[in-house]
Amino acid sequence: MTVRNVIQSIATVVISVAFIAGGVVVAKKLAGSKPMLPKTTQVGAATIFTKTVKNESIEVAINATGSLMALNRVDLFSEVQGVMLPDGGKFKAGNRFSKGQSLVSVNAADFKANLMSQRSNLLNLITSALADIRLDFPNSFEKWNSYAKSFDVNTTVAELPAFASDQEKMFVSGRNILSTYYGIKNSELVLAKYNLSAPFNGVLTQSSVTPGTVIRPGQKLGSFIDPSVFEMETPVSSSMMQFLKIGQKVTVLATDNSGKSWEGKVIRINNLIDPSTQTRNAFLQVSGEGLEEGMFLEASIAATEVENAIELPRSILMTGNEVYITDGKTLQQQKVEPVYFTEKTVIVRGLEDGVQVLTKMPPSAYPGMEVSISED
Repeated sequence: MTVRNVIQSIATVVISVAFIAGGVVVAKKLAGSKPMLPKTTQVGAATIFTKTVKNESIEVAINATGSLMALNRVDLFSEVQGVMLPDGGKFKAGNRFSKGQSLVSVNAADFKANLMSQRSNLLNLITSALADIRLDFPNSFEKWNSYAKSFDVNTTVAELPAFASDQEKMFVSGRNILSTYYGIKNSELVLAKYNLSAPFNGVLTQSSVTPGTVIRPGQKLGSFIDPSVFEMETPVSSSMMQFLKIGQKVTVLATDNSGKSWEGKVIRINNLIDPSTQTRNAFLQVSGEGLEEGMFLEASIAATEVENAIELPRSILMTGNEVYITDGKTLQQQKVEPVYFTEKTVIVRGLEDGVQVLTKMPPSAYPGMEVSISED
């Protein structure tokens, strides 16, 4: 390397160092000329929704649901045996019957013939005793004689003549007249069961037999109801039973959004508490157009009125008996007395009129938290 090259290398290094040093000086001057901004931390007040307290009398309603069942309902059973007689298709579900109208008729020809034989036997017993009655009880002869003359084996046996003395009663009993008479009356009661009649005006809701079917004692024939009056069984919280009483008026609402409603009343209250739900069943009676057995309805029972109270969202209640109130700047806790809970609200007492109470809880709320009331 020549002297010239060495000199050029040294010069290049010096110039580079000088350039770097100059850049550092300029950077420091620029940094020193930029003003430092102070660091500030600002926390905004939480926006809250409130309600001005105005205490008033609030009606407490017990809301419950249940399905309808006819108040007058009869399951039809046969007490006799025989073949069901033709009825022209009347014994079908949906058909209506008036009180006393025949529902089911069972062939009773054999039984009737036997009953007529029993009646004939009774007539023979009385006729054969008339001669002795004329001799031993002349004053009673005419009534027994008239009874025998009016006797008809085809009709219901009339009541026996009254006994004038114990001797006459013992005489008649000794001739087997009394036992035969009561045997016939029992058979007449059984004969009536071969024809099943409607116990009240109603409709047949179930039919399990048809004409020609052999019916046996104890066999279920169908179900018969009165469609004008219904009963609704509904569970009610045992804690609310203090507000419920028999005869209390009830409003029953349709659940199909039709807006229909009916008036009813409480007719029974079960004393048994269901251990799993802590409820007791109340039975409501309701009637009116448009009601049908099996309908699912909602009952609203006006139980009582809570004086000097306000209804608030249930979500704002803390630890069971505290809510937040505000002076417009910060939050404060206020103890209240919860009186009645619904699914979404709670009725409370203990707040003064004019106080601003929260209707919606802000996130991470705490006593003393800075807030601003929403104008919405």
